[in-house]
This record gives sequence, C-alpha cells and structure tokens, in this order.
Amino acid sequence: MNQKQLDRMQKEPGFIAALDQSGGSTPKALKAYGIPKTRYRNDDQMFDLVHEMRTRIMTSPSFTSDKILAAILFENTMDRKVEDKYTADYLWDVKGIIPILKVDKGLAEEKDGVQMMKPMPQLDDLLKRAAKRHIFGTKMRSVIHSANKAGIKAIVDQQFDIAKRIIAAGFVPIIEPEVDIHAEDKAEAEQLLHAEFKSHLAALEDGDKVMFKVTIPTEAGLYSDIMKDKHVVRVVALSGGYTRKDACAKLAQNPGLIASFSRALTEGLTCRMNDKDFNYMLADSIDKIYQASIK
Repeated sequence: MNQKQLDRMQKEPGFIAALDQSGGSTPKALKAYGIPKTRYRNDDQMFDLVHEMRTRIMTSPSFTSDKILAAILFENTMDRKVEDKYTADYLWDVKGIIPILKVDKGLAEEKDGVQMMKPMPQLDDLLKRAAKRHIFGTKMRSVIHSANKAGIKAIVDQQFDIAKRIIAAGFVPIIEPEVDIHAEDKAEAEQLLHAEFKSHLAALEDGDKVMFKVTIPTEAGLYSDIMKDKHVVRVVALSGGYTRKDACAKLAQNPGLIASFSRALTEGLTCRMNDKDFNYMLADSIDKIYQASIK
C-alpha cells in the first residue's frame, strides 16, 4: 500500500472520478458521448473508442488533483496506456490522482431482493496484475432492490469476504452495495445496510482498511458514524441515476460524504465538442461535484 496515497485519500478534500464502465455499461456511455453502436463492430473496437473518451477526460487540463482524489478504472483501461504510460502510472505520476481498479465481474440474477456479485475465479491473478500496474485500491459493486434483511446480510457478507482477500493482497477495497434509488423501501433498506456495515466493521482486524461506496441516503447523515470508524478510509457516494444537479444537491446534505460519480461527471460531454468547449464543460462538472463533496 502506498502510504502517500492512503494519507491523501483519508485527509484531503476532493472526490473520485468513476471511469470504470465495463462491457455491459460501455455502450450506454458511448451513446451518451455521441457514439452509436453502428460505429463499432465488436468489443475490441468498442473498448478502443471508450479508451479514447477516457483518455480525453484524463488528459484534459480540467482533470487535475486539485479537486479529484482518485479515478476508478476498468480492467481493460488498466492494461492500456495514456501518453505512453500505463494508465495508473499516468494518473499518479503525471496528475497526482490515485488509481483504483474495478474488480467485480457483474451481477448475478436477483434473489431475496438483491443482486450479488458473480463469482470472481480470476481475482487473485487480477490482484497480482494490479500490483504490477501500481493500483492503490479496488471497487466491487452489488445491488439492493428492496429491504430484504436476509438478502442485505448476504450481500454484505459477500462484499466483506472478498474485501478481506483484497486487504491481504495489499489493497484498500471499496465495498459498494448500491441501493436502487427507485426502491419503494429505499430508506428501510439503507437502515438495514447501515446495521450490517457496523456489525462487519466490528469484526475486522485492527490494521484492516476499507472504503464504502453507497447510494446517497434518504436520511441525511446516515453514514456519519461509519466515517468515524478506525477501519474506514472514506465513504463515497455514487450518483445512482440522478442527474448531476440532483446528485450534487443530495450529496451536499451529507457532510463528509464525497462523490464517486460516473454518469453525473460526464453528463453533457460529447465527441463532437471542440477541445475548448469540452474542457470548459468538464471543468464546470468537476467544480460542481467538488463543491458538493466539501460541504
């Protein structure tokens, strides 16, 4: 673990840029960017195009460590280069931004109101590669659709079981059990999730460090006590389908909670923009998200 990166993540103001769209979500990201499916014939071409989009974002003069703490990368992005450096090295060496890797392989079918993560049989090998690529931490996502106590317990059990393996490999895991913003019993689901967080944190070893990525809670300040736990480096929030305006407004009601936005970060950016307009809009997005993250 890089101590300088850990200190930055724990103490400095800013937010996390989520640039980790995978195979399933990349077509949506490209479409929003102005690139329809007719522009590519296979996955290789698709990933080439999305890497071009991410490179444009990361190399923008608006994308700096002044307001961005870290960036979450997809595995394919980790293995590619930006300006002749592997992406994680470019982020840290050139930009001073901490590199984090998405490690989950997608979602299983819904059961007991939740979608667990699919098996990750190659996790150990992936973590070895991540160490060589100078990755600081990892992120893994599952989804809660309703306030089913058994389902929520199972989802947090799975997240922490894998998190312990990631900690043992020398990384800081981001635990992300997203609560669907459209769930009718969202607030109740978040209360159950909070209780599971507390229980699992109490069982960690003294030196274990984790982060949480959560849906912005219905009850403002719900995770404030979690932020104070000795094991917790940071609690961050996903935009979850909210517009940037709504996500920032809700985030600002939760002191200490910082953004880890994807769609809300890139909202409005298109491939047709000239660099001046692109950089201006990206700078405006970054500033709005930053301001909501430091309130």
